[in-house]
Amino acid sequence: MSTEPVDGGVRELDVREIDGEPFGAIVTALDALAEGDALVLVNSFEPEPLYAVLKQRGFAYETTRGAEGEWRVSITHA
Repeated sequence: MSTEPVDGGVRELDVREIDGEPFGAIVTALDALAEGDALVLVNSFEPEPLYAVLKQRGFAYETTRGAEGEWRVSITHA
């Protein structure tokens, strides 16, 4: 699954649309993230286990809760 462009250097990956484990799609999107760009990950729950992986791989993140059942994580290079 590819990420969808949202605005400028911001891409969005809605993992709620993935049937099965989304980790592979997330890693692929992170690997393709250019310096200065951002990836917005949309999920149905707060992806707390992902935070340690992001830190370990050199990414910063900011999480916000959207509508009911929607969490948005904005990810950038640290």
